[in-house]
Amino acid sequence: MIIEMEEGTIRVKRPSDSKFHKSLHGLTRSLLANMVEGVTKGFEKNLEIHGVGYRAVAKGPDIELSLGFSHPVLVKAPEGVEFELVTPTRIRVKGADKQKVGEIAAKIRALRKPDPYKGKGIRYAGEQIRRKAGKALK
Repeated sequence: MIIEMEEGTIRVKRPSDSKFHKSLHGLTRSLLANMVEGVTKGFEKNLEIHGVGYRAVAKGPDIELSLGFSHPVLVKAPEGVEFELVTPTRIRVKGADKQKVGEIAAKIRALRKPDPYKGKGIRYAGEQIRRKAGKALK
């Protein structure tokens, strides 16, 4: 790929119209667009914690999660990513790198995925959980 920069504009050109070069062209263009957006606006993912006794506490740049385990879970903030506790049950993951923000948010969600029977666990803000009826209602 050929990347040209001129007067505040970044232009991506491909050497040929082969299928491979077209796919790399789109990939390069979207990666550059995400880098520019990350530096100017930044990216964020919002997580919600549902469940009795489930909560998050800020420990410096890291967060400590109480998720019903016998011990609290400490999640360290990677470089370039920061955590913000809106409430003890809402976490905002912010950073300039879209991939890092999404990855750490997914790792936090994977600690306690939403339960399909009671709905307890960590979910993305606005995520709809499909609830199952359970044994008593079958």
